[in-house]
Amino acid sequence: MGEFDGRRIVVGVSGSLGSLVALHRAVAEARRGEAELVAVLAWEPPRGELAQGRAVFPSPTADLRQAAGKRLLGTLRTAFGEVGPGVPFQGLVVRGMAGRALVECADRDGDLLVVGAGCRGWLHRAFSPSTARYCLAHATCPVLAVPPSPLESDLASVHRRIGLRLPLDARELTDGIQN
Repeated sequence: MGEFDGRRIVVGVSGSLGSLVALHRAVAEARRGEAELVAVLAWEPPRGELAQGRAVFPSPTADLRQAAGKRLLGTLRTAFGEVGPGVPFQGLVVRGMAGRALVECADRDGDLLVVGAGCRGWLHRAFSPSTARYCLAHATCPVLAVPPSPLESDLASVHRRIGLRLPLDARELTDGIQN
């Protein structure tokens, strides 16, 4: 086939901290396996496809797709700066639910699908569909579900404390850092 014999590492990107962790892991897998990185950002219209179809003045699809493309580029820039990931890659912006879009993109022999495992809280799981679970259940290729960074729960805790206007001691944020 090509330079990489068609091996691809397909990774879901949303801009969340969990997707950034998954993106960095996907780059490591691409380097290790001499594969191409395919960063996929799935998007849906505000309030979903059903609402878009019934809206009197639906949002222009081209504008929504362009905004998703900018979000993908911004996420890649956040993760790697201007130098890029250091492996051959392409970015894809796909309209649809994230899990379904990722499974459809990771459809070749030799593909590896990398997704962030997301939040593990019961409340989040009850009200938000899990992209990782969908991918694990429906993908035809191996799936690597990357656990969230421990930093993610620390940041969520700080965010909650700020939102509730509780006192926050900055020393608590550095307790786990070794000098």
